[in-house]
Amino acid sequence: MKTPVILATAACLLLPIAAQAGDTRDGGITTEIRQELADARREVRTELAQASRDLETDNLRVDNSLRFGDDGRASKDLPRAEITPAGDFLVGGQRVAIDVPQRRQLLDYRARVIEVAKYGIEIGQRSADAALDAVGNGSMLGLVWGGLTGSLERRVEQMVKREIEPAVRGICRQLPGLRDSQQRLAASLPQFKPYATLDADDIADCESDVRQEFAVR
Repeated sequence: MKTPVILATAACLLLPIAAQAGDTRDGGITTEIRQELADARREVRTELAQASRDLETDNLRVDNSLRFGDDGRASKDLPRAEITPAGDFLVGGQRVAIDVPQRRQLLDYRARVIEVAKYGIEIGQRSADAALDAVGNGSMLGLVWGGLTGSLERRVEQMVKREIEPAVRGICRQLPGLRDSQQRLAASLPQFKPYATLDADDIADCESDVRQEFAVR
């Protein structure tokens, strides 16, 4: 097997680089790399914070924002449908006539979808932080060696599983309330019914799907 020899040779070749980097080390990693990681963390946080704000101010698309089942059950042939921040329901760009109780139901459903979406954004932030922490905790040589041997990837996966799996399960626990809101709205507003794609099987499968997904990591 030539792989260990290749990795050992690569490590030897990288030693001068690591030694050169040692002059600027701060806590085991060069100042330059540390700054790049800090910039990456800041960029991710800025983008995710903007995405969270957009959820509150933009129309919520219900024809493709939450899709469940094998084919999403929200057909591609259905017209675009949106719930505005004011609680209007738009289908194909046209406002559907609604009464006051229906507006309240639309706003309740919109709020629950946004809550799930924001939870997903938070998970994205945690995932990014976990990955950056894993990369940032080591020396220059350690990063290169970790990349060559796969240990860095395994470390990231372990951190993601430890930090993220419980959070993803939290989304599963929000789905029953979301479906209840969806069902009330679908019963009250026939034009919304084709977009009500979350069913009981999706909720039942959620946690088992999460376990299966993280089990293979």
